[in-house]
Amino acid sequence: MRYSIRLSYDGADFCGWQIQPNAPSVQESLETALSKLLRQDIKVTGAGRTDTKVSAINYVAHFDIPNDPGIDATNICYKLNAILPLSIRVHEVAEAADDFHARFGATERGYRYFINRRKDPFVTRMSYFYSFPLDVEAMNKAAEAILGTHDFRCFEKVGSDNKTSVCTVTCAHWDTWTPSHVKELGYPAEDGDYLVFTIKADRFLRNMVRAVVGSLLEVGRGKKNPEWIEGLISGGTRSDAGESVPGHALFLNQVKY
Repeated sequence: MRYSIRLSYDGADFCGWQIQPNAPSVQESLETALSKLLRQDIKVTGAGRTDTKVSAINYVAHFDIPNDPGIDATNICYKLNAILPLSIRVHEVAEAADDFHARFGATERGYRYFINRRKDPFVTRMSYFYSFPLDVEAMNKAAEAILGTHDFRCFEKVGSDNKTSVCTVTCAHWDTWTPSHVKELGYPAEDGDYLVFTIKADRFLRNMVRAVVGSLLEVGRGKKNPEWIEGLISGGTRSDAGESVPGHALFLNQVKY
């Protein structure tokens, strides 16, 4: 029997979703917990990789129970949350169709990257402190070049084993955002102190979002013009693009099927 599982996790303590040797991963934590509860070896397939320290909200995975005695999904969900670390929360376990696949069945994924332009001790775990003056209008103009179907190898981590580096991006733009402590507790802030980059696509390459954000920040600082992004996509390499930004401020927040 196949089951889907929906969960959220704080990536600070993990090397990412996927199991890695000698490093804690979300996948390993989940497989260990499920195997213990169900008293058999359980393997979990996720919607995709996330990099070290990257977090996820409403992440989707699936697992099979080879010798399924008929489980109470609600009870399993409760028990998983009781034994998993506080950094992982399971929202739902549900029966799934035999052909449901958390990775290959996904039609769209969405990420958000958070930036604070002034020092703020209350967002250091989930936002990148970047104090340089930024031209947000120029960054959004540059982001328009990312939309559509392109070969994004210039933003792909060197040495990746993807069969293709072609992706279709449907959304890419910068907006301002307001943290809850600013709204609810009166923390001093000015308009534009906090920025968030939203990007959605049918698939993403390894390190792609962090490289895209790093490149757009080069435009925002005036080091590159907006047209540079279009040139990167049409003929650039990874070494031509901007540096990858830190992973702690990146959230996978949408998986559609």
